[in-house]
Amino acid sequence: MNFRRGRSREEPDINLIPLIDILIVVLIFLFLTTTYSRYAELQINLPEAAAERATDKPQTLNVAVDAAGKYAINGVATAFGSTQNFATALRDAAKGAREPVVAISADAAATHQSVINVMESARLAGYNHISFTTQRR
Repeated sequence: MNFRRGRSREEPDINLIPLIDILIVVLIFLFLTTTYSRYAELQINLPEAAAERATDKPQTLNVAVDAAGKYAINGVATAFGSTQNFATALRDAAKGAREPVVAISADAAATHQSVINVMESARLAGYNHISFTTQRR
């Protein structure tokens, strides 16, 4: 028994216009209330290199330290009494050079303290440029 024989069934209709209106209002609200702030950037001033070669090469003081704790400056054995005495020996070996580079060549079995002694003596002598030499195996 079908009493609805002549009636056609109506499909439900979904109206999207009110939904789109509400979304636009929400987007406008978000655009107006959002604050745009720039994050602080780290300012870095990088050095610029020139194509010219350096004409004066700094003088190098080669300080060698062996495993027994003996010191040599430019191949000349030097006794280490104290850091002040060794700083004086470094100044004498520099022969009046303004900023020589102190190159430390330490034996692999040398103690850390002997290398620190050379670094402290170089600081007392006023030499701030220190480098360490290495050897390939």
